Amino acid sequence: MSDHAPLLLRHHRPFLAFWCARIFTASGFQMLTVAIGWHLYQLTGNVLDLGLVGLVEFAPRVLFMLHTGHVADRYDRRRVAALCQFAQALIALALVVGSSTHSVTRELIFVLAFLLGSARSFEMPATQALLPNVVPSALFPRAVAASASAMQSATIVAPALGGFLYAFGSVWVYGPTVVLYVIACGLTLRLSAARQPANRGRASLESLLAGIRFIRSRPDVLGAVSLDLFAVLLGGATALLPVFAKDILLTGPWGLGLLRSAPAVGALLMSVWLARFPIERRVGRVMFTAVGVFGVATIAFGLSTSFWFSLAVLAVLGAADMISMVIRSAFVQLETPDEMRGRVSAVNGLFIGASNQLGEFESGVTAHWFGTVPAVVLGGVGTLVVTGVWIKLFPTLAGRDHMHTQKKG
Repeated sequence: MSDHAPLLLRHHRPFLAFWCARIFTASGFQMLTVAIGWHLYQLTGNVLDLGLVGLVEFAPRVLFMLHTGHVADRYDRRRVAALCQFAQALIALALVVGSSTHSVTRELIFVLAFLLGSARSFEMPATQALLPNVVPSALFPRAVAASASAMQSATIVAPALGGFLYAFGSVWVYGPTVVLYVIACGLTLRLSAARQPANRGRASLESLLAGIRFIRSRPDVLGAVSLDLFAVLLGGATALLPVFAKDILLTGPWGLGLLRSAPAVGALLMSVWLARFPIERRVGRVMFTAVGVFGVATIAFGLSTSFWFSLAVLAVLGAADMISMVIRSAFVQLETPDEMRGRVSAVNGLFIGASNQLGEFESGVTAHWFGTVPAVVLGGVGTLVVTGVWIKLFPTLAGRDHMHTQKKG
C-alpha cells in the first residue's frame, strides 16, 4: 500500500471502516462469481449460458437505474448500502441451502443472478456517492486509488480461494460469502458520514433524469464514461474464463480462480502506484493509452495457449483498466455537485455494468457464433477501434491535461 493510504487510514476512521467494508463485499462477490460460473457450466456445459448470466445480472441496472440514483440522493447512503449488502448475504444463503439439498438448477441461478444484480444496482451509486463525504476533497483522488486497492486485494485472493474451496464442494464457497457480506453490512452501518443527502424531495421524472442531463452537458464526462462502456463491452473476456480454464488451458477450478485473480494483481499494483503518484498531467492521453493497452492485452490472451502467459497478459490488462478507472472515477466525482452524486453515479454505474455484465453476454454470444478464441480476439480489435474513434469524437478529452478544470464552491 502507498504512503498515502496509511495516512488516510490513520486520520480518517470512517474511511478505514469504508475501506474494510469494500474488501469484504468485493471478496463475497468475487467468490460468488467464480462459484456460480463454474457451477452453471458444470450443470449445462453451454457457453451461451455464461453470457446469459451476465445479461440477467445487468438487467436490473437498466430497469432501476433512474431510481437507484434518486434513492442514493434522498436516503441515508450508509443504510442503503448496508441493506444491499445484507440482501446479497441472503442470496448467498439461498445458494448454500440449494447446494446442500442438491436443488440448484439453471433457472434458480438465473433468478438469483437477477436478485444479485438488483442489490448491486442500488449499492453501487450509494457507495460511490458516500466516499466524497468520508474523506476531504484534497485527498479524494488518493482515496479513490486506495479504495480501488482494497477492491483489487480482495479480487486477487477471493477468486483463487473460491476456486480452491469449490474443489471440496460448492457449499464451501457459498457459505463463507454469507459471512463476508454480513461483516461488510456491519462495517457500513458504523460509518459516520459527514453530510446527509441534500435531495429530500419526492421522485419525479425531472429529478430522475437529472444525472443523464448532467453527463450530457459535459462532453468530457460523457466521453470518459462511454469510452469505458464500449471498450470493455467489446474487449471483456471474463465470462469465457471457465471455457479457457477447462477446454483451452486445461486446468480445473483452481486454475479458473487464478485466471480471475490475475487482472486484480495487475490492478492492485497499479492502484498502489497511483495512490503514491497520482496522475496530474496529460490525463486524457494517459487514459486513452491505457484503454489501447487493454485491447492489445485482450488479443494476446485470446491467442495464448500457455497458462502462465495468460496470467501475465491478464495482469497487464488489469493494470491498464485500473488506470482508466481511477481517472474516470475521480474525474466524474470531482466534477459533480454532492447533491447529484447519487444520480450521476447511477448513470455511471449503468455504463460500468453494461461494460461488464452486458459485455459478458456479448462474449457468450460471439463465442457461440464464432468460437471462443475468435470472439476474444475480435473483441480486443474492437477495443482498439473504439479507442481511435473516441479520440476523434472527443478531442478535448483526448487533449485534457488536468483532472478537473474548475473548482466547486
